[in-house]
Amino acid sequence: MPTRTETLLHTTVESPIGPLLLLGDGEALRGLYMQQGRKPVHVSPSWRQAEEPFADARRQLDEYFAGERTSFDLELAAQGSEFERRVWKALSGIRYGETASYGEVAERVGAPGAARAVGLANGRNPISIVVPCHRVIGANGTLTGYGGGLERKRFLLELEQGTLRLA
Repeated sequence: MPTRTETLLHTTVESPIGPLLLLGDGEALRGLYMQQGRKPVHVSPSWRQAEEPFADARRQLDEYFAGERTSFDLELAAQGSEFERRVWKALSGIRYGETASYGEVAERVGAPGAARAVGLANGRNPISIVVPCHRVIGANGTLTGYGGGLERKRFLLELEQGTLRLA
């Protein structure tokens, strides 16, 4: 979550997985948080509500959830350590509909054997969905921890793999 003192903008977007809080600075998206997951983000009194700066993100998210978009084209400004940013970049390299294990991501960032550290960085990803942390799974192919909850991770993976069945 951002630690700078500049004015941040926010809006909430409804989605099939519940409300999503978008956070930005007017130029770049800094956060996309699932508000019904394990770690909802509370709006700071210093943040200003705004719709227009998030119009493109809202449109792209709508297209994604409609199955019409497989990648995002948004300016991002995630704040984290150098290692976390390397992991988040590697997450963006996992293609739509595919998955990778924590160990595979560790190898991609040049840190073989650092699967646990990758898991921690993955869990700190401030721009969920757009930076697809949901595509990381356990070494044995199982769904493992997800800040949005495993049911949301399953939903996103099934959406991308074309196996989603809506009631």
